[in-house]
Amino acid sequence: MAADGLVHADPGVVTVWSDIGCPWATLALATLDSAARARGRELLVDHRAFPLELFNRQPTPKLILDAEIVAIAARRPELDWRLWTGPEYRYPVTTLPAMEAVQAAKSPEVGGLAASTQLDAALRQAFYVEGRCISLHPVILEIAAACDRVDEFALAAALARGDGRAQVYRDWESARGPRVQGSPHLFAANGYDRHNPGADYRWTAPPGKGFPLLEQYDPEWADLLLERLGR
Repeated sequence: MAADGLVHADPGVVTVWSDIGCPWATLALATLDSAARARGRELLVDHRAFPLELFNRQPTPKLILDAEIVAIAARRPELDWRLWTGPEYRYPVTTLPAMEAVQAAKSPEVGGLAASTQLDAALRQAFYVEGRCISLHPVILEIAAACDRVDEFALAAALARGDGRAQVYRDWESARGPRVQGSPHLFAANGYDRHNPGADYRWTAPPGKGFPLLEQYDPEWADLLLERLGR
């Protein structure tokens, strides 16, 4: 890590501060992954937790998430996102266990940064597209078992020990500083530093009363970032 602890020192790694339950962060990561695939390169992300429920002292309201998902999916239908259609009692009330698993996956025994990157993407796919309850360890481990970079047995043992939880709380403390402005905030060792890149949106009224209006989304930021990454 870089000296300030906010940015991974490897010039080929993107550091992303986010919450898995944040649609804007998931949009940014999907855009970056699509751009990397188009270039035929592997994307490595150092995921850092920006736990919205700890900042806000409550679960992220489904009413707000649904409105943001609709606004983003209408502009970017290729994401194939869906609104939650399962029973309300199965809706994820917390994303902390999922974020803890992503941190635990960074361990070499589980698979390292490549495993963590893959698991984070799979957990977001499970929530936004498949409608799965990513609050539960059994569900998280089922998702991990489908990730070829992840040793799901090592991950299960790590989660049983509580690995990953302390890092999520350390990230929360770091994210309280002024440099991390929200979810998502992207950094790279080359000096890249952007909060929610590409998105031009506003709420028509305060969340819960109005609706998010995504006036423009420019995905070119991802190509520009990848061009600046070390090879």
